[in-house]
Amino acid sequence: MKLKVCGMKYVDNIRQVAELKPDYLGFIFYERSKRNFEGIIPEIPKGIKKTGVFVNEYLEILVSLAEEYKLEAIQLHGDESVAYIQEIKKHLPKVEIIKVFGIKDTFDFSILEAYESVVDYFLFDTKGKERGGNGVVFDWTVLKNYPSTKPFFLSGGIGLQEVPDVLAFLRRQESQYCVALDINSKFETEPGLKSIKKLKKFKNEI
Repeated sequence: MKLKVCGMKYVDNIRQVAELKPDYLGFIFYERSKRNFEGIIPEIPKGIKKTGVFVNEYLEILVSLAEEYKLEAIQLHGDESVAYIQEIKKHLPKVEIIKVFGIKDTFDFSILEAYESVVDYFLFDTKGKERGGNGVVFDWTVLKNYPSTKPFFLSGGIGLQEVPDVLAFLRRQESQYCVALDINSKFETEPGLKSIKKLKKFKNEI
């Protein structure tokens, strides 16, 4: 099971989290987010994929930031169309594309079909007032109806308290295409600042 730590913001904290060797480190490029990233990403170990999180961003800005920060994955948290993703792939052919869909109590999985051929992963997050970092878990039993074989990330309010539920989920049939856990707000002392102690504990328990 891969691990993505999202919402990184501070240089020293980025270095500390990188020492734990998660598979993905997420940087949010969205001005309305409390975790909006500006500044320098320090040198991090190879094997950790720098992931840029965008919400309905202009294509030119997204491509420019991806090139500037040498991003290896793009996470799309808005209402991005298939055509928009195809344009990203033309400019950034080697970058992984993760498309986010928010779930509350139900979800129309037919929406995913159009995206199957243009994304590398889906990410299922909790539908809330924020575009992410709501700290709330959605009902994972909804994923029993997942019709695809496309691998996906599980996100939304996952913290230390959710470890037993995560482990139980990973033993069930609906988790067979779940390849990564995406964690964020439940590990923070303030927006963008992650607790190394909590992250270590989570990594050990999962």
